[in-house]
Amino acid sequence: MKISDVRVRKINSEGKMKAIVSVTFDDCFVVHDIKIIEGQEGLFIAMPSRKMPDGEFKDIAYPINSETRNLVAEAVFKAYEEKRLEEGDNAEEAALL
Repeated sequence: MKISDVRVRKINSEGKMKAIVSVTFDDCFVVHDIKIIEGQEGLFIAMPSRKMPDGEFKDIAYPINSETRNLVAEAVFKAYEEKRLEEGDNAEEAALL
C-alpha cells in the first residue's frame, strides 16, 4: 500500500484541532476528515468517526495495525508541517506588502 496524496484542507491556529486532512491510498481510495489534534503529549491524528446514540464516538475508517497507523501519521504530519510553513511564508509576504 502506498500513500499517493495527502491534502491539508483547513488549519486552525486556535483550539485543540489543528487541521483536517484527506489521505489517498494507491491513487484509488481516499479517507476524508482525519483530524490533527493537539494533545497533552503533542500532536496526534484522530480518524474519521461518528457519534453513537450513547454519546460515544466510533471510528468509521482506521488502520488495523500500528505499522499502518505510523505510516499514515508520518505522511499526515509531514503534509501538515509543509502547509503550515507555506501559510506562514504567505502571511509574512502579505505583511511586507
